[in-house]
Amino acid sequence: MEKHDEYKYQRARDRVKELKGFYTSLLTYCLVIPFLAYINYRTTSFMWVIFPAFGWGLGLFFHWMKATGYHPLLGKNWEERKIQEFMKSDKF
Repeated sequence: MEKHDEYKYQRARDRVKELKGFYTSLLTYCLVIPFLAYINYRTTSFMWVIFPAFGWGLGLFFHWMKATGYHPLLGKNWEERKIQEFMKSDKF
């Protein structure tokens, strides 16, 4: 396997690992938050469940951005372009 192919394989493997982590977190969120909401409903009238739901949801959003490579400020494929730029210039 050529070095370039090894690099592409490693990057693809890393992305799959990141996506798997995101889906695991999403599934856990979908199971835990309703359980917390049920506890909240049964114990008090103060809606405290919105705090963990919002905080964890925000974390999930950023995890999704990282897992899918979505960079609204830096543009599409910014990281890959920067890697290529540094590899060509040898200015590490």
